Amino acid sequence: MVIATDCKIWVWAALGGCVGLCCNEGVAQSTTTVAQSETVVVTAEKRREPLGDVPMSIVAATATELDNSGVSSPGDLEKIVSGFTYTPSPYGAPIFTIRGVGFFDESVGAAPTVSVYVDQVPLPFSRMTEGAGLDLERVEVLKGPQGTLFGQNSTGGAINYIPAKPTDILQSGAKLDVGRLGHIGADGFVSGPLAETLTARLAVLVDQTRDWQQSVSRADSRGVHRFANVRLLADYRPSSAFSLEFSAGGWLDRSDTQAGQFLAFSPTTPSQQGGFTGSPVQPNLVADLQALAPTPHTDRAADWDPGISLRRNDIFHAFSLRGDLNMAADLTLTFISAYSDLRLTDPSDDDGTQYENLRVTVQGKLRSVSEELRLAGGRGRAHWTVGSNYEHDMTHDLQHILNQGTNSGLFKNTPLEYRYFTLGNLSDQKIDTAAVFASGDYGLTDALTAQGSVRYTDTKRVFDGCLLDGGDGQFGRGFGLLSNVLNGMTTFPAPGDPGYIGPGACATLDPSTNRPLSDVHNSVHERNVSWRLGLSLKAAPDLLLYANATQGFKAGNFGTLPLIYPTQAASVPAERLLAYENGIKKTLLNGRIDITGAGYYYDYRNKQLLGYINTGQVFGDLPGEVSIPKSRVIGGELSLTVRPTGGLSVRLGASRVDTKVTTDYFISRPVSTVAGLQNINGERFPETPKWNLIATADYTRGVTPAWNAFLGGNTNMRTSTYAAFAPTPDFHIAGYTLLDLRAGFERNDNSLRIEFWGHNVTDRYYWTHVARIQDTIYRLTGMPATYGVTISARY
Repeated sequence: MVIATDCKIWVWAALGGCVGLCCNEGVAQSTTTVAQSETVVVTAEKRREPLGDVPMSIVAATATELDNSGVSSPGDLEKIVSGFTYTPSPYGAPIFTIRGVGFFDESVGAAPTVSVYVDQVPLPFSRMTEGAGLDLERVEVLKGPQGTLFGQNSTGGAINYIPAKPTDILQSGAKLDVGRLGHIGADGFVSGPLAETLTARLAVLVDQTRDWQQSVSRADSRGVHRFANVRLLADYRPSSAFSLEFSAGGWLDRSDTQAGQFLAFSPTTPSQQGGFTGSPVQPNLVADLQALAPTPHTDRAADWDPGISLRRNDIFHAFSLRGDLNMAADLTLTFISAYSDLRLTDPSDDDGTQYENLRVTVQGKLRSVSEELRLAGGRGRAHWTVGSNYEHDMTHDLQHILNQGTNSGLFKNTPLEYRYFTLGNLSDQKIDTAAVFASGDYGLTDALTAQGSVRYTDTKRVFDGCLLDGGDGQFGRGFGLLSNVLNGMTTFPAPGDPGYIGPGACATLDPSTNRPLSDVHNSVHERNVSWRLGLSLKAAPDLLLYANATQGFKAGNFGTLPLIYPTQAASVPAERLLAYENGIKKTLLNGRIDITGAGYYYDYRNKQLLGYINTGQVFGDLPGEVSIPKSRVIGGELSLTVRPTGGLSVRLGASRVDTKVTTDYFISRPVSTVAGLQNINGERFPETPKWNLIATADYTRGVTPAWNAFLGGNTNMRTSTYAAFAPTPDFHIAGYTLLDLRAGFERNDNSLRIEFWGHNVTDRYYWTHVARIQDTIYRLTGMPATYGVTISARY
């Protein structure tokens, strides 16, 4: 088995343009000799093209490379895609970032900047992507804005998973994993014809691991992983001119949410650092938190509230139907209809301690319906596509919060002092998006081609939500008292009074009357035009040069926040990214060496992310939506693949991302003990390492006429970064290097494979995120060393 990478090398821009390196990678199985690697075909421009002829930055990896590198989820793509980072958020939403462009938000309904698709069917919310990697043919990662063909919310890029298709002959396969921490995983598929014109493929996966986290305060453990996934594909081809592809699938996640490591006490409201008066039912935790030592620096150490379940209950379903009609030899009509829904219940302990300082349970519902119709054609030197999209999304995000922190009360040190236990944040949204798009390329000469694409998008987003009583009436009673005090009274309102807030009712106050509202309603209507222009030069059969200019947009966003006043529910504006990129793809020595590289410059306006906002005397500084007016990204990537012999392949990749805020912008610091606002002009983006290096090596050698032995490994290195703007040292995320190794035996006909593997074999202690939501700063760590054996068979 040989890994082939189609690469391009970057050249300096002549007029002060982009500075850096960028790479496009692909993987293929060698069918003959090392110097004659099979051409990798991708669908990045929604038509089948050789990877080396596509004038943009793409990483294309086959199922074989994904398995070899231990890539089973979108977050694992860090191992093979330079410039890609994955960050877990405290409430469980995965954050994907490409070239420094990502959207960190804890809301389950937040639209990402890196869009994920399964065979061009959108998964519009990152929480839906967990099972996308089942039974794949390949995955394509498109770097840079992809708004013209993949929609406005893809300023960072797009990830397109292509499942393995049904086969015309009966085939089947199975795989069994057994490893450390009680890991047991099994998956398999069966594929073949059901009738003369109908084929189908069924794939199933079950994966589980025992507790991997250990409490530092008592004999307790947690961290169970339980996940199941299924997908059914059916292809109906009554003639060579018409086909229908049906897909149905879903997944179930019953894993524990991850516990954090306590770093330091950091009160949300410094003026109330001493805390409110305690009681046996609701103790004052300040002294306990102040005396608590930081969690030891071991990857399995953590802490959480005793005697509670933090088990997820997430269920996802998806259905799609695609039809292709060849109306003529050079004209194809395609439609794609899709439906997906996710229901989740995710409890999490968000303070990293054994004390009940903060615990959150997110109950969410996400639903998406999408339609696409497009017409594609090509003749001679011209290829074109025109089409339209419509998408209707609904989100429900309800955060049940148990709060015993320094902001869990009102009127401290006064006769009216009052405490509460629970509250809630509610965000319901409806998003309607309609778009028309067109793209085309034309060969100006036999070697020089001009490309262009454009999309007009109309989006309407409607928000309904508020700050809620937790259901027991305590929070509502306290906010009812606050409403009365703001209106000159010092009594608790009774049912029927203007300030009364019943159990589970909205507690957001009207800023003009200071009386509770029944609901907070807001909406935003946006229109934008995304476009891409480019030139590519096929200077030789093994050399492609290209230059692109692209403008992409990400729609405005409403967060899920404690809305004390409705002004906090204002949408952040749409972000705009104008990107310039140039690059080269080059093959040397008759296919033995592939080099890819490019440089890019991004002009970034209204960058959206989750920062910290002062919400007033009651709650203090809390996470909130912010929008950075001006910033920029300069960087690039380089990739080199060498195949010196028929059994050896080595791939090296490097990415440098230089981000910077380029205008004055003042935000609250992530810790309230530092007074005042901080100007972040000149700061780098959070969660964005400047350097990322990856390396993969595989060697195969025949040991008998029927068996081969193989040896391989991959490493991923990233430099340090910070978890927030205006950070303190506690928010530093140290750089790290992870090493995976593998070895084993396989039959020449691929019918049987035995692999011994290890992930993070040096047991490197590292952390992936730092947060402060309530009164503590805490870390989320990466996984410790894991190792095991995999046995797979195909028939």
